[in-house]
Amino acid sequence: MRRFVLLCAALLAVVTPAAAQTPPPGLDGILARGVLRVGLTGDYRPFSYRDPATGSVAGLDADMAQSLADGMGVKLEIVPATWGSLSPDLLAGKFDIAMGGVTITLNRSKAAFFSAPVMRAGKTPIARCTDADKFQTLAQIDRSEVSVIVNPGGTNESFDRGALHQARIVVFPDNSTIFDQLVQGRADLMITDGVEARLQQKLHPELCAIHPDAPFTVSELGYMLPRDVPLKLFVDAWLHGLDISGAHAKLMAKWLE
Repeated sequence: MRRFVLLCAALLAVVTPAAAQTPPPGLDGILARGVLRVGLTGDYRPFSYRDPATGSVAGLDADMAQSLADGMGVKLEIVPATWGSLSPDLLAGKFDIAMGGVTITLNRSKAAFFSAPVMRAGKTPIARCTDADKFQTLAQIDRSEVSVIVNPGGTNESFDRGALHQARIVVFPDNSTIFDQLVQGRADLMITDGVEARLQQKLHPELCAIHPDAPFTVSELGYMLPRDVPLKLFVDAWLHGLDISGAHAKLMAKWLE
């Protein structure tokens, strides 16, 4: 018994210091670490876009991430993320918050918290302007001769696979260049959030957003968080402060208008 007690004491002496150095999860962990790690895909304008030459990330939610880090009094670290692994990577602790145009869904809400909504969105088509009249309705789109391009792993793909049964769904892995595929005629259309469709028609004059003010669905975007109540309350308080000060509206105008 004496040997057993000594062995336990020795193990505690080894384990306890290491455990004490590991920051706790959630808000306390961020403050202890002095760094806010934000997961951004870098492929969804206007929320986040990664410059392929420099690797730097810009966009509405890159600015919002910096504002949140400043509000916490910590440094910002942007962590590359993908739509397919966004939820599991958050739950695995690879970053502290997922930003960048994340749709609030019931499925995601089973395992994570969401901030207060930051924007209303909805799925709408975007196609070459010469073909826009052909794809006004889901019935016109869901035909065997129509090809719909989509980025993998997110709510765009979920919508397509749930709503389309005859159309050919073309999965294209690079969301930052996916609209070039439409311009080049490698697919007929894409269905995405209206905010992205509006922006991409500005960046690609050959493309037209189809009824973005009357989308097929209505949803909201927010920031996805681990199940840490203090962090959720802090993020919502920060968002509320930006809204009443007008700072949020200024950033929206910078990137959306």
